Amino acid sequence: MLLISDANILIDMEVGGLLEAIFRLDETFAVPDVLYSEELEEHHPELPTLGLQVMQLGEGGVSAAMALVQMYSGPSVNDLFALELARENNCPLLIGDRALRKAAEQEGVQLHGILWLVEQMIRNGIVPLERAEQAYKECETGGGGCRGMR
Repeated sequence: MLLISDANILIDMEVGGLLEAIFRLDETFAVPDVLYSEELEEHHPELPTLGLQVMQLGEGGVSAAMALVQMYSGPSVNDLFALELARENNCPLLIGDRALRKAAEQEGVQLHGILWLVEQMIRNGIVPLERAEQAYKECETGGGGCRGMR
């Protein structure tokens, strides 16, 4: 299954020490190209090597994303590009941002947070429960805030 992610999910997973582990799931993780180049590439150039796909919006996708920008003032432009990419590909959106969550719900896009993602890793034997608990503590104390883990 294809999962589109916002930047917060990937950053919080890194702070919790589980970033590489998510790519052992059978899921395909992707972000919009603009989000990757503006928010992730400089500090996380290894993400595509780990398995992250960097995708472009299809024809009309940029216009649709810009229409979302006019509708929702809370999420960042890059987050709304992720929302549109998920809508365009009819797939879930991984969200670590409250404002983006509200917009995705209003747009009828299926969404998941970090707790769901960590649960998938536990169920698939990728991360033991104890390691998941440790990751949460690391995220809380590491400045990431674990926005999506709540």
